[in-house]
Amino acid sequence: MATRLQYDNNNCEIGVFSKLTNAYCLVSATSASANLFTGYESKLKGVIPIVTTSIGGSGTIGSLCVGNKNGLLLSHTITDQELQHLRDSLPDEVVVQRIEEPICALGNAIACNDYVALVHPKLENNTEEIISDVLGVEVYRQTIANNELVGSYCSLSNNGGMVHSNTKVEEMVELANLLQVPLVAGTMNRGSQVISAGLTVNDWTAFCGSDTTAVELSVVNGIFKLVQSQPDFVVSEMRKSLIDTYV
Repeated sequence: MATRLQYDNNNCEIGVFSKLTNAYCLVSATSASANLFTGYESKLKGVIPIVTTSIGGSGTIGSLCVGNKNGLLLSHTITDQELQHLRDSLPDEVVVQRIEEPICALGNAIACNDYVALVHPKLENNTEEIISDVLGVEVYRQTIANNELVGSYCSLSNNGGMVHSNTKVEEMVELANLLQVPLVAGTMNRGSQVISAGLTVNDWTAFCGSDTTAVELSVVNGIFKLVQSQPDFVVSEMRKSLIDTYV
């Protein structure tokens, strides 16, 4: 089941300040992230490591890195000390690497699970090769609903994915064929189309911003297979308020 969290009392964009994978969870090291860390710890303690960190002194770590069970790629802004801290804290099998890519907001430019990555069409060719090698994924240059920041408008696990609510059915079919997982178009945090800012997810759990509605939460539980079934009234409401086409 998905759990609602908030970064602090005024910010529910949890995905900006954290990164969740099947092998680890990163949380911003800022003092304002205490609620966020406690929320993750309640579900993940003893299951995967929860590591507090900054990237280049910034707490917006979810925007500045991308990772999966195989690896973690970090913005060129990360300091040597921060890089070493992550290498010391994460499991040995996770490859941790700084990447010299002009687009430093890797979390906004790349969406991935453990097998496939969708990336910003203008990433450097060398970056594409590093993504493939470090994360162990097939890489596809894509847009989502005409947006190049695919990492902002998409969240993926190995079970499913959620994309921008304006994504056309034909585009969802194409994306689902590449990803080999079912997709749904929807929103987070009471109508926000910036999916990854309001959602972190892996194969067995998800965390949503505190403004996420019951309907939005039910969509997350359904598409990522976090529950076995959904009540009929939820499906009805989804049709009214969200694009509910599953591919």
